[in-house]
Amino acid sequence: MTLTALGFAWRSLRRQPARAALGILGVAAVGALLFDMLLLSNGLVLSMRDMLDRAGFDLRVTATDALPGQGPRLPRGVDTARTLAKLPSVRAAMALRFADATLTPPNGEPLNASLQGFGGSGLHPWTVQAGRDLGGPDEVLINPGTADAMRVQPGGTLQARPTCGGADALPAVTLRVVGIATFPFDGLSSSTLVTTMDTLARACGGNDVGDADLIMVASRDEVGSDAAAAAIRRTVPELQVLTNAQLVGRLERGGFSYFRQISIVLTTVTLGFAVLLITVLLTVSVNQRLGDIAALRALGFTRGRVVSDVLCESGLIVGIGGALSLPLGFLLAWGLDTILKRIPGLPSEAHFFVYEHRALSLHILLLAGTACAAALYPVLIVARLPIAATLRNEVVG
Repeated sequence: MTLTALGFAWRSLRRQPARAALGILGVAAVGALLFDMLLLSNGLVLSMRDMLDRAGFDLRVTATDALPGQGPRLPRGVDTARTLAKLPSVRAAMALRFADATLTPPNGEPLNASLQGFGGSGLHPWTVQAGRDLGGPDEVLINPGTADAMRVQPGGTLQARPTCGGADALPAVTLRVVGIATFPFDGLSSSTLVTTMDTLARACGGNDVGDADLIMVASRDEVGSDAAAAAIRRTVPELQVLTNAQLVGRLERGGFSYFRQISIVLTTVTLGFAVLLITVLLTVSVNQRLGDIAALRALGFTRGRVVSDVLCESGLIVGIGGALSLPLGFLLAWGLDTILKRIPGLPSEAHFFVYEHRALSLHILLLAGTACAAALYPVLIVARLPIAATLRNEVVG
């Protein structure tokens, strides 16, 4: 019976191809937007988690409960990083200190940059693309954006005037570029310089030597981040330790929840529009075929049979449109992601729309619910259709 009802529904769509095409294209457009909203709801969180994991460090140690880089500095942060690196559960520990700097090109406007100093052992989160890694005093790595803006390559020099701890009258320092590297949290238009902690301390006039804004720690794979975090808390109980999962959770409950709220609102509006669109199309189709439906009922078709025809017609429209919505949704997500990634300060590797199987499953369930909801009113018309009166009206009309 199901196959026969599906065949009737398919022939009904083929009888009016313009109306069927309009419905399918409408569902495809609505379904693409729905799919993108589902990807948006958790996309930035998934992207940030992936970026943190790929950086190689799964723990952040700070002086207070503030997010890394937003609280006070860690006194003797470099020494603390060396102490943590000796723990059996820790693979590497790196202290980081941040400062602003103004770069002065030979010709052109000054360039504002982020000057970062590191100290500690082992793992580094950057990838050298040209030249070599840091190995001596007054050496610096720069990102490709800085290299293009300053027109400098490995072997060249940069004049940088740092701003450290509110002291903005520091003299300019000469830094030798030894390599061009990519950094995991760089923005599309950001300028980043990385050097050793000692070089940054000298550039800052010797202020707060050895202090750090945060310590990045990589746990041993066989131990795990939770066990390493517990060991760090026992070693330095006065400091705060965040795993990547805890950091992402705090971001998700904070600023990232804005995108989830947008996703929920737009998903609700999109589903409402889809239900109205399909309901109107099915109602028009049913009203145009009332005589045919009454004749089928008179020939012995049951009420359940004609109701199943309407349900199958709704399912065909939503099913075909939903299938078309997936490639259209991926294309739309790529375009929207390209636009949103231009937000200043956002890492270039971050993405707002990230695929996950949960989003696809939810997309299918919502479209199935839409098909059922849209068919309710046309089904009610068919179920309550007076056979004799309808046939008489057809003959008289």
